[in-house]
Amino acid sequence: MKRILVLGLVVVGLAIGYGFTGDNVPQPKFSFQGAPTTPEQLGEMLFFEKMISANKDLSCASCHIPEHGFADTVPFSIGVDGRLGKRNAQSCANMSERSFFFYDGRAATLEEQVKFPIEDENEMGLPIAEAVVRLNKDKTYVQYFKAIYKQAPNETNLKSAIAAFERTLETSDTPFDRYMKGNDSAISLSAQRGRELFMSDKAKCFDCHFSPDFTGDEFRNIGLYDGVKYKDEGRYAITKDKSDMGKFKVPGLRNVAVTAPYMHNGMFKTLREVIDYYDDPYKTVAHPVNMDSLLLQPLHLTEQEKTDLENFMITLTDDRFVKR
Repeated sequence: MKRILVLGLVVVGLAIGYGFTGDNVPQPKFSFQGAPTTPEQLGEMLFFEKMISANKDLSCASCHIPEHGFADTVPFSIGVDGRLGKRNAQSCANMSERSFFFYDGRAATLEEQVKFPIEDENEMGLPIAEAVVRLNKDKTYVQYFKAIYKQAPNETNLKSAIAAFERTLETSDTPFDRYMKGNDSAISLSAQRGRELFMSDKAKCFDCHFSPDFTGDEFRNIGLYDGVKYKDEGRYAITKDKSDMGKFKVPGLRNVAVTAPYMHNGMFKTLREVIDYYDDPYKTVAHPVNMDSLLLQPLHLTEQEKTDLENFMITLTDDRFVKR
């Protein structure tokens, strides 16, 4: 079953972990008191630190909102000077076991991925070297870094701290996990049917969404590339391998019910829209290029089967994200 990193600072969710005020702006209430004493705690502070963005008005949490499974709520996040990101901001939870990061797989480690949003001109827009300079001008941060890393802030320990925090964002307190541990009443009969369908040759979901986090860290072309309306080349932009044209990293499905909108371009607002798309991609993209063979024929799901699949995916939501 899913591994949870227990460090005495596990993010404790909505009720006591983080507060929110208008426009989903996160107000940090850290899972520790006083000064940070571990890389994970320092990384948590930095995750909410706006100093490391160009205009000092954005943090990692601006686009990876704890309340929404550490994902954003809009198709493209609003970055520095109101610029829009190029792809939908994925959740940064349940990433400790991943082997690639970002939809195009440009980063191979959590530490490596930290640099991209900080420096991206459409996101936080700050050279990481300048972020380090700013941290070194802050006496409090210098004190924290020296206490934890025995060094002043630098690029390596900045990335190390944020990555350490992100590794704590593992979730497995879900109805699905309780069901798998033997509690047959943890999920509804509809969700149980949905689970069976999810794993079946008819729906084919499990072909791409396997492992405890429901991803195989593979790259797939699901039909959202036609070179005309849908022009994002995905993995190809990194590898320059024509077979990767239109392929994107398969995201994990934990907490998927609270991380809308969906797809790399955020084009679907609901899980039902996603299910309808997979049932017959040709209704959305008439002439997909290089689409995965799994999707070449419509699935012909019934309305009940679509409902069952959706109910199953809802059971993958960790308790901390369930609004009460």
